[in-house]
Amino acid sequence: MEAFANRLQKNTRHIAKWAKRQGITCYRIYDHDIPEFPFCVDHYEDYIHISEYVYRHKMSEEEHEEWLKDAVATVAQQLNVPEDHIFLKERKVLSRRTEQYEKVAMAQKKIVVEESGLKFWVNLTDYLDTGLFLDHRPLRQIFLTEAKDKHVLNLFAYTGSFSVYAQAAGAASVTTVDLSHTYLNWAKDNFVLNGFPVAEEQFIQSDVMDFLKQEPTTLYDLVIVDPPSFSNSKRMKGTWDTQRDHTTMLHLLLKHVKKGGVIYFSNNFRNFVPDFSRLKVSNAVEISPKTIPEDFRNKNIHHSYKIVY
Repeated sequence: MEAFANRLQKNTRHIAKWAKRQGITCYRIYDHDIPEFPFCVDHYEDYIHISEYVYRHKMSEEEHEEWLKDAVATVAQQLNVPEDHIFLKERKVLSRRTEQYEKVAMAQKKIVVEESGLKFWVNLTDYLDTGLFLDHRPLRQIFLTEAKDKHVLNLFAYTGSFSVYAQAAGAASVTTVDLSHTYLNWAKDNFVLNGFPVAEEQFIQSDVMDFLKQEPTTLYDLVIVDPPSFSNSKRMKGTWDTQRDHTTMLHLLLKHVKKGGVIYFSNNFRNFVPDFSRLKVSNAVEISPKTIPEDFRNKNIHHSYKIVY
């Protein structure tokens, strides 16, 4: 546990100071830095969210429980946070047959956090993810600078953080599409939290492929697409596989985009290989290095691309 404590101490000296200078209150403090301590430790203002990535170890169940208690105590001590402000979740390495946002608890520990002067609801207990993907902070900043007066489309929108940024930037319209009723409501709550109007017709519960197969009613200037690696939701007709389906999805998307419009396409499938060869677009370039923030030492946390129609 000493190596874990030393790394937390080292990271805190660097990352916490960097975050304070940047005015960032939600950031990653430990990113699975040491293989023997397979945690991601995220700072959400006054709270800590720990994900343990389960791996093969030789501990008994009782030994593992004690080891986890020691790890939480180490985090509390090194980050100077009370243990009742620390929330631990167990994550298996995501099977391609696992839904991304499955519910894991009913504790409903929700807090409001700020990013770039905007507010977001975060749930520290009930889902594997909290509702705010910290690795997309730089890409959200791009939306803050590019969305003004644009018609914006957010696909696989999750809790709508990109939509909030676009609305804050002064977008002409923001359309938010997700299959989950739960996450669309969460997105609406984030709008309300920031004092933005909620136009029900702008929040669309739909399978993204079904949405894209419809004839367009709006041509969009700016699009964000951030799909899960895989989904087999019962609400879908089939399955979603980012590697298999991204080319077809982007091809369908183009008929909804104005000529010269920009699509930001991102995903977190580690072995993703893009295939844009059949897309009739002006330009498609990878921008991953500039969209991964300094607090993420894992530079393969996501792949991001800028596609200009």
